[in-house]
Amino acid sequence: MAAPRLLRLLLPLAWVRTAGCAHPPGGGWLAGAVPEEERCTVERADASLTYSLFLQRFAYSRPVILRGVTDNSEYVEQLLKPQDLAQLGSDTLYFFGDNNFTEWGSLFQQYVAPPFRIPGTSPAYSFGIAGSGSGVPFHWHGPGYSEVIFGRKRWFLYPPDHTPRFHPNETTLAWLHHTYPTLPRAQRPLECTLRPGEVLYFPDRWWHATLNLDTSVFISTFLG
Repeated sequence: MAAPRLLRLLLPLAWVRTAGCAHPPGGGWLAGAVPEEERCTVERADASLTYSLFLQRFAYSRPVILRGVTDNSEYVEQLLKPQDLAQLGSDTLYFFGDNNFTEWGSLFQQYVAPPFRIPGTSPAYSFGIAGSGSGVPFHWHGPGYSEVIFGRKRWFLYPPDHTPRFHPNETTLAWLHHTYPTLPRAQRPLECTLRPGEVLYFPDRWWHATLNLDTSVFISTFLG
């Protein structure tokens, strides 16, 4: 029964070009009304960041947003464009189901992953498409990366020793409206909005929640 549920999830996000129809704004992808944060409080680094400095400053201690360390512009141009009316069915890019590397191999082979690894770990990829206002409530796991390919994704992060105030059955959007405004500034999370080409690294056991501000396409790299 998993496939029909995933199909219902993906179909509202899809845009099918039909004869006589004009291009919708944004190629059919939707921009949301959820606001960005007032000020990004996650440190940013560019391609000048060395691996040794990454290990020293971020790998085990705090998150960082990396820009310029990957180039997936070709990935976007080739794989994330509207379907052409004359394109063959065998050439159609349409994925659903578990993120099994065999099934998703052609997609992941096009992806340029972040260059830094944590010693003793190996990467596992996860591909995601999500609608505006969706997201994952606070949780934690091992270290990893998240890169936005299309759209914007807002992140909220707390260190391992600071358990956030949230209800596990409450959406991130509801938390942002109900709980976030009541938090003293000193108790607010680190937060920032990722845009295409930006990669967030989060260390082991850091609490994090996400909120897609637009229809978003993203790839996560879990280091386990």
